[in-house]
Amino acid sequence: MMNKDNKTPFNVEVTTLGCKVNQFESESLYAELQELKCQSSNDNVIDNICIINTCTVTGKASMQSRQAIRKVIRDNPDAIILATGCYAQSEPDELKKIEGLDYIIGNSDKHHITQIISTIKKVQKQTSPIIVHKNILNQKKIPKTIAPLIKNRTRPFIKIQDGCDNFCSYCIVPYTRGPSRSLLPDEVIHIIGNLPPAKRKEIVLTGIHLGRYGLDLSPPDSLLNLLKRIEQTNIVDRIRLSSLEPVELTDDLLSFIAESGCVCHHLHIPLQSGDKDILKKMNRPYNPEFFKRLISKIHDTLPDAAIGVDIMVGFPGETQDAFDNTYSLISSLPITYLHVFPFSSRPGTKAAGFPNHVNPHIIKERRNKLLNLGRKKKSAFYAKMIGKSLDVLIEEKRESSSSHLTGVSSNYIRVFAEGDDSLKNKILPYRITKILNPDAVSGELLT
Repeated sequence: MMNKDNKTPFNVEVTTLGCKVNQFESESLYAELQELKCQSSNDNVIDNICIINTCTVTGKASMQSRQAIRKVIRDNPDAIILATGCYAQSEPDELKKIEGLDYIIGNSDKHHITQIISTIKKVQKQTSPIIVHKNILNQKKIPKTIAPLIKNRTRPFIKIQDGCDNFCSYCIVPYTRGPSRSLLPDEVIHIIGNLPPAKRKEIVLTGIHLGRYGLDLSPPDSLLNLLKRIEQTNIVDRIRLSSLEPVELTDDLLSFIAESGCVCHHLHIPLQSGDKDILKKMNRPYNPEFFKRLISKIHDTLPDAAIGVDIMVGFPGETQDAFDNTYSLISSLPITYLHVFPFSSRPGTKAAGFPNHVNPHIIKERRNKLLNLGRKKKSAFYAKMIGKSLDVLIEEKRESSSSHLTGVSSNYIRVFAEGDDSLKNKILPYRITKILNPDAVSGELLT
């Protein structure tokens, strides 16, 4: 995913690729740079800077990061060009080969970017990039941050955790993000409280390994305790959770979500494979039977909940039988939608050296088969919602082709509706009337 912000008064352009955590960090950086502009009185500070916040979770993401950097360089020949993010952390020497790039700042030093920019002079266009990079595996804390500056995002992302300790055999993220680290609860509350009131209708709590929130703190804390505290403060109407690992969806957490008037009935859970041998090779800490019981428990506890699942196809050694086990498991469960990814070999991970890599044509066939299953699952879920009343947060941006108001229900259904701008940024009851397309339904406002 790539998001490009408009230029700030400081003439800084930020291009963001990748996950919600990256987007939060870009938005927070944007806010810091706004403050820097207000405080700056030095006319010698350069005022034309482009930042690319990169991703490297797959080979395609790395390629898109390189393409984004080159495009920014072409479009802004006189600007200072700064690359940061996960690709800058994992492959600074590869990025150094791109002509026109001035700074490469790893995730280890991303929180220093505003400070670095404040020292850049107009004469400092580089002949070769300056690299600021440390071993992120040594980092123990998340730097404090300010509330992100969001433009058209109705549902802001709030990063409460960073890093991962799992070291799944296919994943580069622990090497680009470091160990699991959590914001103190007071800091989380402070960030949320500093959002404009219109941006506190719904927040999305995000992290690289969200379910590990609080375990590194002293004394240890938990995501469940944080959710309880946020709800008690009454500063937001709705809380949406980003991806949670299967083993971290405890009975206590599910019971709280069911009883809460605040936490959205929407859970996104990475399965990756429905074959026990492949899961073991992936270093995933569960088996298909555990996952099956979990999904059934979620459905029983939250019957209206949207359940999204990540699947990886083509992991080394994935036979036809192993893929069929995945397909059969997904088919049998009340899952709402699928995110399907082809295996991407990442240098530095264990899986990169595994034998029996799957033919790319077979990977494509398997991916398409699962995508088709995912479309059927989502359509069936939407069909069950016809005639029901859902609380929908109306967003700031209208649907581009029809100019309908658009909104999102607690259980992650996109709703198109008629209405004027006075309805924006409000949570309102809508009766779902019909399925419009594979990704949206229509709704009528209940008065």
